[in-house]
Amino acid sequence: MKQKKSELPRKPRVPVHAAPQSHEVRIIGGQWKRTKLAVADKPGLRPTPDRVRETLFNWLGQDLTGWRCIDAFAGTGVLGFEAASRGAKEVTLVEQDTALVVQLKRIQTQLQASATQIVRGDGVAALKQIDPASMDVVFLDPPFDSVLFEAALQAAGRVVALDGFVYLEAPILWTDEQLLPAGLKVHRYLKAGAVHAHLLKRLG
Repeated sequence: MKQKKSELPRKPRVPVHAAPQSHEVRIIGGQWKRTKLAVADKPGLRPTPDRVRETLFNWLGQDLTGWRCIDAFAGTGVLGFEAASRGAKEVTLVEQDTALVVQLKRIQTQLQASATQIVRGDGVAALKQIDPASMDVVFLDPPFDSVLFEAALQAAGRVVALDGFVYLEAPILWTDEQLLPAGLKVHRYLKAGAVHAHLLKRLG
């Protein structure tokens, strides 16, 4: 028994499996189901976990045909491309980091994702340029250590349609009281590890 235990540390299990998992993310449903997207090696880049994304699109419904969406802090782009995979007619992915924008355009070409538009810029500023009540879904996943949440929610509350949704991914739970200035309320909620996932709707 002692000899077998001493052999265990020599097996390189962790290095073999860890690298690929940390550098790609998989589209869960729709026309590009199971397609793997490369993830850039960037500090703080945090793709929405599969479990959370699966729950989110169960909340939204699997078919987003005809929907208009914006992924205001695109990062890996997995939320926006997931929406396009499920039939959204217009998906804008906004990202400030130049290297990530290049990666997003590479994925766009790979998927031939004609319904998507990649925009380099600030997510909050991009939201402020959109017509009021014109978006079916606004995806908000700012860096967790940023101070962008309140401004992003305010902007999202203005552009989301009356029957639309705002998805918020955050390091804390946002209550209805905190969301009141943005004209939003919690419709669905999930906590998965450090991620607090909220599906929000407009008040009234």
